[in-house]
Amino acid sequence: MDLRPEEISAVIMEQIKRYDSAVEISEFGSVIQVGDGVARVFGLENCMEGELLEFPGGVYGMAMNLEEDNVGVILLGPDRHIKEGDIVKPTGQVVEVPVGKGLIGRVVNALGQPIDGSGPIQAQKHRPVENPAPGVLYRKSVSQPLQTGIKAIDTMVPIGRGQRELIIGDRQTGKTAIAIDTILNQKEENVICIYVAIGQKKSTVAQLVQTLKDRGAMDYTIIVSATASDVTPMQYIAPYAGCAMAEEFMYQGKDVLIIYDDLSKHAVAYREISLLLRRPPGREAYPGDVFYLHSRLLERSARISQEIGGGSITALPIIETQRGDVSAYIPTNVISITDGQIFLETRLFNSGQRPAINSGISVSRVGGNAQTKAMKKVSGKIRLELAQYRELAAFSQFGSELDNDTLQRLMQGERLMAVLKQPQYHPIRVEHQVMIIFAAINRFLMEIDVKDIRHFEEQLYEFMDIHHPEVGEVIKETGALTDETEAQLTAALTEFMQLYKSGEFNED
Repeated sequence: MDLRPEEISAVIMEQIKRYDSAVEISEFGSVIQVGDGVARVFGLENCMEGELLEFPGGVYGMAMNLEEDNVGVILLGPDRHIKEGDIVKPTGQVVEVPVGKGLIGRVVNALGQPIDGSGPIQAQKHRPVENPAPGVLYRKSVSQPLQTGIKAIDTMVPIGRGQRELIIGDRQTGKTAIAIDTILNQKEENVICIYVAIGQKKSTVAQLVQTLKDRGAMDYTIIVSATASDVTPMQYIAPYAGCAMAEEFMYQGKDVLIIYDDLSKHAVAYREISLLLRRPPGREAYPGDVFYLHSRLLERSARISQEIGGGSITALPIIETQRGDVSAYIPTNVISITDGQIFLETRLFNSGQRPAINSGISVSRVGGNAQTKAMKKVSGKIRLELAQYRELAAFSQFGSELDNDTLQRLMQGERLMAVLKQPQYHPIRVEHQVMIIFAAINRFLMEIDVKDIRHFEEQLYEFMDIHHPEVGEVIKETGALTDETEAQLTAALTEFMQLYKSGEFNED
């Protein structure tokens, strides 16, 4: 077939017009040093802070130090197969985790990958682990209570939705127990819970997951696990990953409770990384860095306005102290960032007062704004009476004879302390808390032996639920203790006291 020259030139001209001359530039780096979970990479001139980088063998890293001639990268996986000269590929995106309903009921690592053996995560969306905190203009005041189910907390150091309340104390004083009881109490409260385990033993996390499953709490809970056997960078990013998961629900208008257990180990993980990256360890760098480390995490907890979603994140960070020293650097850091602290004391714990909350040091800066009117009404005198009891108990051990008023105050204080005792995994409904605190404050327990208070309390709840359910319903629905309800409660308590003392009311 003969083609004329002008036809050939027309075809060539058409092809030239359709030719796409876009040039794609691929940038790769090479490893110049690797070890201890940290790599130094040369050649990534356009790398972003926090960018996800791909190493050979499917290992990923996160860019941390952007230096003049290299990039310091923390490895989010084992480094044993990475060697000098290996090619590093930038992904063009920052470290992200999957978010959404598909994570509820699952146990995931710090990258949001499932580690519970229940198949892949069904997530339609991802969020960066580092995200700016909501601005002041978009925050609402904390006014809605988050009930923990623990009498000593709900009465004296109330927590509101959107608050940050620090749980602080020595090891083995019941810090995690308070966090778990709070999760268990959210069963009917429409609150999604996220528990971030940092630097704990795998067996401890497995036991915790089993406890939540047995009590039906995994139906509304996400566990983010970065155990002691995981690489240090995973422990470092775990709380930020958990917070990113919480933010997705907050911006959808839901209430979230997130627990960081614990930030002391998080600070240790960061310090290890910072020193391996050769960041200066001096006073100006390391402590300041740790303040920023925790402040940029905890500031993301808030109750936000309807304009941007209307949800909330309530944070319960945990800090471990050494021999009760709350004036150490990291504890004072987190105390200054949070809206109050629950201080657990070893002496109280060892004496059998559990939860071992020191009501003198513990405080909620949100205060009564986060309490129902009924709870605020009955719990107002507790702190004062406990303070008087502590002072009188300290003096009475040196005196042999005490006047009647002092004896009465000591007896009342002993009974208040007994009422505030609570076994683990037994959160108490708010209406029941109001009833027993009302009974204690109004001296109904003065005729009950201290050792029988627990039994009395259980019997009282059963009696009220069977014979006077309307009192509990009014307190639960309205959140208030009106004069009429108070009169009904007083009459019911008087009736129960007679039955209890005569032995006519029992568990059968």
